Amino acid sequence: AFADGSSWSRVIPLLQAEGLNVTAVQNPLTSLAEDVANTRRLLAQQEGPTILVGHSYAGFVITEAGNAPNVAGLVYVSSYGPDHGESHDDLVKRLPAPAGISAIRLDGDGFLWITRDKFHEAFVHDVEEADARILAAVQKPVSRKSC
Repeated sequence: AFADGSSWSRVIPLLQAEGLNVTAVQNPLTSLAEDVANTRRLLAQQEGPTILVGHSYAGFVITEAGNAPNVAGLVYVSSYGPDHGESHDDLVKRLPAPAGISAIRLDGDGFLWITRDKFHEAFVHDVEEADARILAAVQKPVSRKSC
């Protein structure tokens, strides 16, 4: 959530150099169901065994989409790994609030954004400042319906 596929721009070439076919899913972030459907569409285009990697909210997406026959495994990166039937709200109630939660704002259309001035520390504190500014500039809002 909040990031597009460009956030994997340093990882993708490393995987490709190992001969792997890499596709960065660009989910609409409008609802969990739509994100799962989008991921399944891309899965259907993959040849051979596929590993799904989910960062943050995408842990929910890969958990739901991961039952496709060509999925060989799931990798959760700083992500939620929900139990069967567990919703985002269930996890939020059970786990401590993420450190950057105070930087998230809800707009009038029902979309969540991370404020630009807090994006680096709240969401990508482990990347260089220049990279954080780029990621903030390409930030994707998340529909409240996704949560």
